[in-house]
Amino acid sequence: MRKGKNKAEEDLDSLKIDYKKLHFSMRTVGLDALERDLLESQN
Repeated sequence: MRKGKNKAEEDLDSLKIDYKKLHFSMRTVGLDALERDLLESQN
């Protein structure tokens, strides 16, 4: 019987969590700049 997660699974989970946090903060910060760039490139 396996007790808990192995190290690789724990590392993967923490990476996923870090990525989600990073992606979310990048999205909130970068969205304004990205939208401006898109609007300028369309005109």
